[in-house]
Amino acid sequence: MNLPQDDIYDFLKNTDKPVIIYGMGNGADKVMDELERRRIPVSGIAASDDFVRGQSFRGFSVRKISEHEAQLGDMIIIIAFGTAVPEVMKHIFSLAQKHTVLAADVPVYGDNIWCREFYEENREPIERAYELLADEKSRQVFESVVAYKLTGRLDCLSSAYSEKDEIFRNVLKLGADESYLDLGAYRGDTIDEFLSYTGGTYRHITALEPDRKTFAKLKAHVGEMSGVRLFRMGIWSEDRDMSFEESLGRGSSIRQGAKNDLAVTKIDTLYAVRRLSYLKMDVEGSERQAILGGINTLRRDRPKLNIAAYHRSEDIFSLPLLIHSVEPSYRLYIRQHPYIPAWDLNLYAVAESF
Repeated sequence: MNLPQDDIYDFLKNTDKPVIIYGMGNGADKVMDELERRRIPVSGIAASDDFVRGQSFRGFSVRKISEHEAQLGDMIIIIAFGTAVPEVMKHIFSLAQKHTVLAADVPVYGDNIWCREFYEENREPIERAYELLADEKSRQVFESVVAYKLTGRLDCLSSAYSEKDEIFRNVLKLGADESYLDLGAYRGDTIDEFLSYTGGTYRHITALEPDRKTFAKLKAHVGEMSGVRLFRMGIWSEDRDMSFEESLGRGSSIRQGAKNDLAVTKIDTLYAVRRLSYLKMDVEGSERQAILGGINTLRRDRPKLNIAAYHRSEDIFSLPLLIHSVEPSYRLYIRQHPYIPAWDLNLYAVAESF
């Protein structure tokens, strides 16, 4: 892989321009924590015009981009929130025509931060994962996303984009008789996605959603569909109760020390008798544990896989390596769907026929 020599933090240490953080949520906290650790100064906090209402964040008054421009002139803007909304993404790319705009890659879960040191420490597994990829597009996406994670550069990220239709039509090729397991079903949007590619037909669907309020919406959305099993449970490497942080919508997750208890189960338990043909997994940083709890099913049924690979910094390389170790017949694909930062990065896999 042909990767840049410097990372985003090298660049920021050596710039004379003021640095503005665009965002004021958990992502902004993580970015600012890392900048403070590296003694990189921040000059201010920005938010979209509609969100600026006299707030303060980390000791700064939150201002509009135009207010920072009037005061500072040229500056470096670091995007510290996530979006797939086309209008918001267009706005961010338009800002990049006037200023240096970077999107720092910080993990949704875990403590590892993408930087030059992280890359060097993990060079060998990163290169092994790259070599396992089944097509040239996956290798290009992998290289571009790793370059983005190192540098924060939006052009690296956008060069990796593709729409989901390409992978569904050309690789997954879902049929009319699929047995579908939806892990992290949310309100039913990925069930709808599944049905759109199968013409509304299927053998059966099993869907898990752990968040109480979201599960109620999923249940209402599914209604009286036949052949559908819904469980308000989490997925893990064993059957047990665990601590769970809920009422965060898509961000609800298994988390040590959380106040709520949640029953979790294994893929192998859910499919001890039934067969599985298609598995989608977006489980907020628990993907590795979920795979470990489904080893027997993956080896027996070799279902098509659609796995989120962005929650933890190491997911982009550790999850392909794990799937390959579980079932070497899988052909592995990586796709980055339009998002800032590199969320909606997915690992897809289809087993070779013997």
